[in-house]
Amino acid sequence: MRCMAIDDEPLALAQITGYVTKTPFLELVSAQTNAFDAIRLLKETEASVDLLFVDINMPDMNGLDFVRSLRRHPLVIFTTAYAEYALDGFQVDALDYLLKPIGYTDFLRSAEKAFRQYKLLMNEKLSLPENDLTKLFVKSEHKIIQIDIPAITHIESRSEYLRIYTETISPVMTLGSLKSIEEKLPSAHFMRVHRSYIVNLQKITAIERNHILIPPHHIPVGDQYNEPFRAYLARHSC
Repeated sequence: MRCMAIDDEPLALAQITGYVTKTPFLELVSAQTNAFDAIRLLKETEASVDLLFVDINMPDMNGLDFVRSLRRHPLVIFTTAYAEYALDGFQVDALDYLLKPIGYTDFLRSAEKAFRQYKLLMNEKLSLPENDLTKLFVKSEHKIIQIDIPAITHIESRSEYLRIYTETISPVMTLGSLKSIEEKLPSAHFMRVHRSYIVNLQKITAIERNHILIPPHHIPVGDQYNEPFRAYLARHSC
């Protein structure tokens, strides 16, 4: 599960991010010290986040108002030093809340609860037969072309059109937006790294000077997308 943590207290934020890092089924996308930066990141990068750890009592915009402001609602676990805020959290459909100071045992219990809910949601979303989940049908000119999703190397946006590159067939042009096709791709393998590019993370052979190498293509990483991409690299580096 891809996670974001938001807390205005640096020590509390460091604790949550540390817990996320040590939990095998969680991946940290970003850690933010205020709600406005979190909103900006979610909107500008269209970052795919499955779970939010949000402090309720923050200045300027509190955690409740932050969650209410989101167009797409990931699963939410609130963190708070005040038990009386717990009921307010459930009014915005929070999955759980953690009372500070937070121990790892309590954190893991809530995280596992979120993971169970996430798997249920994914099973509902992916209710098609397993074989169908590896295929994508796109309209190109006067044909409908079947593309193997695992064979896609990257997707480029060109004005109102998409150019889909694969290992098996010539690039396919189709009408559409990166946002619309991103929703159809498995987030564990595909990431938006630029306003004009989505890449298959499994096809990356190298990264050089903020460019991704998927031979023979060099794909830039945009400034707005750099943080979640670097977080992915850190998570998968040795």
